[in-house]
Amino acid sequence: QVQLVESGGGSVQVGGSLRLSCAASGSTSSIVVIGWYRQAPGKQRELVAVIGSGGGTNYADSVKGRSTISRDNAKNTVYLQMNSLKPEDTAVYYCKVERLTSSGARIQYWGQGTQVTVSS
Repeated sequence: QVQLVESGGGSVQVGGSLRLSCAASGSTSSIVVIGWYRQAPGKQRELVAVIGSGGGTNYADSVKGRSTISRDNAKNTVYLQMNSLKPEDTAVYYCKVERLTSSGARIQYWGQGTQVTVSS
């Protein structure tokens, strides 16, 4: 099992910055991928950024160049630094991890979400 606690959301003005944190506990040694997703009202949940165990990253086009995902393995924490925020970045942001089991299966765990609101 993996438990996730997200923090860092809040309300900012257009052009502002936020850093989201996702702290993992439990069976963290078998985590292979950690990602941030978001869901705006009336829209489907979408990928924002992911980082693999080797440090490789991938970003949604909508945040590329404005956001950076990073991980601190010693703290079992993943960060999402978001800059130049736009109103369309307003959403609930969720952390998701994939854990690899001994049988090779991947299990997903989701955090509770943290609200990001960008106002003009």
